[in-house]
Parts: sequence; structure tokens; C-alpha cells
Amino acid sequence: MPGRLVRRLIIAMVVACTMLAPLPVAAEEDATATLRIGFLAQAVKRSPPQPYLDAPPADEGVAGARLAIDDDNTTGRFTGQQFVLEETVMPEGGDVAAGFRTLAGEGIRFVTTDLPAGALLAVAELPEAMDVTLFNAGAPDDELRAEKCRANLLHTLPSRAMLADGLVEYLLTKQWRNIFLVTGPTEADRAYATALKRAIDKFHARLVADKPWTYQPGARRSDTGHYAIGAEVARFTQGFSYDVLVVADEDDEFGDYLAYATYDPRPIAGTHGLVSTAWARPHQEWGATQLQDRFLHKAKRWMTDRDYAAWLAVRAVGEAATRAQSVDPGPVAAYLRGDKFELGGYKGLPLSFRPWDGQMRQAILLADARALISVSPQAAFLHQFSPLDTLGVDRPESQCHFR
Repeated sequence: MPGRLVRRLIIAMVVACTMLAPLPVAAEEDATATLRIGFLAQAVKRSPPQPYLDAPPADEGVAGARLAIDDDNTTGRFTGQQFVLEETVMPEGGDVAAGFRTLAGEGIRFVTTDLPAGALLAVAELPEAMDVTLFNAGAPDDELRAEKCRANLLHTLPSRAMLADGLVEYLLTKQWRNIFLVTGPTEADRAYATALKRAIDKFHARLVADKPWTYQPGARRSDTGHYAIGAEVARFTQGFSYDVLVVADEDDEFGDYLAYATYDPRPIAGTHGLVSTAWARPHQEWGATQLQDRFLHKAKRWMTDRDYAAWLAVRAVGEAATRAQSVDPGPVAAYLRGDKFELGGYKGLPLSFRPWDGQMRQAILLADARALISVSPQAAFLHQFSPLDTLGVDRPESQCHFR
């Protein structure tokens, strides 16, 4: 009898515990508010000039968005919110507008893009895009933040003006005022050179030489190829008195060959040497090691600036949804653009969107391949509202008129 009584008591306890157990996971998920975020990109064929070095990653950009969704959902588990990333990557030459219409047709009202400026503007001007918040995580073009700005477009990738200002601020702190600018042959190179010249004038540095790079070396992999390139760089830089050689070579056609080859021993900066960038592999400050480690574990490679910009865009939506306590697109979009929005971006100062052109305020890293050298804004450069607004186009000079 005692044995039977014990068994009955055990059975009764099991039944009671079952009745008090939490609801099944499926029922919990049914009660979770869900916000879907789109990612739109177009495949671009990119081949490095030196194929035995780092090849451009095939998942650049979208890998940052995938990590950000994980980070959003980490918070969402405590707030009763769920975030889903819907990816659309169009083939090279594909119809990007059609890809966007698919996302918008599914009710998605926040879309992170990794597109060139022309394709991005075409998407932003679609009738279906008028009530969609687009994030630019792939185009640094200053005109997108100026005369071609759009009310439905926010920018998480720094503009070329921000990159140039961040670099020149640092050069002036080092008293490297005399700048020799060398510009590559592409439209992107010329655009970055324009931003650099604007920064030189803005901060009262001195442009002592402005020369285009026109040399086309023969076989770089021949036994004597490095002699010809070295001799050309020495001739190119001879006869000028300058403190630093600043390079505008966004397509990596020649910039790597300038270091240690100038006629006078001078540092290299710009797109090569000391690089101004949104993100850098050596960055470990302000908890950045946590983000570096999470990305490396998930993507099996190092984070790039476009990965970081996409991560910022998706995280911004998640942060706004958390703070607004809503997954409804209206309140989330309003909070994104409001005065209270701030996002921790592992760069020290909190990040927010400028109301006059939609650009995300953020620090600019100055690094080479192995070390973080500095972070702009530099301490000596002050601003009446935010030191981050010393980087890029400030409100009084903005040419953006939203439409």
C-alpha cells in the first residue's frame, strides 16, 4: 500500500506540473510581434588587381545585415518582438526595380540597400517606395546627400565628404598641412578627389600638387615589373615639397604601389596606406571586439565597411522598434528620424541621423592593415551641437531639399 500511495502522489504531481508548464513555443511565437526588414542588392562582378591577395567577398553587405537580425532578435526575446530579414539579390544586369517591388508588395516598409547611386535613386523614386524607408549601405556619393537627396532615403555608409574630412582633420593634428593629391582615372576616383579638395579648403590645409595618375604598367608579375613601377612613382613625385601623399584610387588600380617608392620619404594616406573608413579590421575599442568576434564566427571572414553599414541599418530599425515599443512602420520610422534616436555603433559616440540630409552621424576610423591609428572627429575640432557634425556637410551648407 505505501508503494501504491507514493506512485499515486507522483502521478498527481506530474499532472499538476504539466498544467502549470509554460505554453508551447508555437503559441509564444504566435503572440510575438514581427517586423520584416528587406535587403536589396545587385551582384557586381569585381576582380581584385592582385588575385592572390584578398578577393572581394561574395556576401559583402548582406553578411552584416544577417548578423544585425540576430542582434535584433537577441533584444526581441525580451521585448516580445521578432525580426525577419528578407533578402533579394538581383543578378548583374537584373531588374533592381522588380526586386524592390517584390519586397514592397509583401508589405515590407524598411529596406536596406547595397546599390550604386543610379540604381538606388531609381528605386527611391518608384511610386511603391514613397512609404518605404530605404537605407543606403553601399553608395558613398555626396550628391545622394545633397541635390539628389530623397525624403525616403537614409544613409548608414559614410559619404565621401565624411571620409575626406576625417582624414584631413587627422593630417592637421599631425601638422601635415602640405598635401600632394594623386587621382586615379575612374569617376569614383575623381569624386573622392573632389571631396578631398573640399576638405583641404574647409580646414585650411594646403594643396601643393594635384596630379592624375595615367601610368599604365606592363606585366606587373614579370621579373622586373616592380622596377618600372618604382621608377615611375619616383618620377611622378619628384620636384614637390609636401608632407603627405594622399591617394584617390577607389578601384585599387595603383595605390598599393606608391608606398616606399616616392622620391622623398613621405607617408601615404587616402584610399591606401592610412585609410579613412567606416570600419576596419584592427578596430577593437569601445567593445568593438565583440562585434568583430560575432561577425567572424558567423561569416567566417572579417567585417568590411559595407558589412558594417548594412549592420547599422538593420540594427537601427531594431533599436527604433524597441524604443517605440512597436513593430508598426509608422511609429518606428518616426522614432528613427526623431531627436531621441541613438544607436551604439562601437565607435564611442552614439550614432543618429541628421535631419537635413538623412546621413547617419558616425566617427571615421583611420587605420592601416594592421593597426587603428586614430578616430575622427579629432579633439581639436569643435562643433556647437555635435563633434560628429564636423565630418561631412553641416546643416548651413547643405544642398539637400527633400522631395
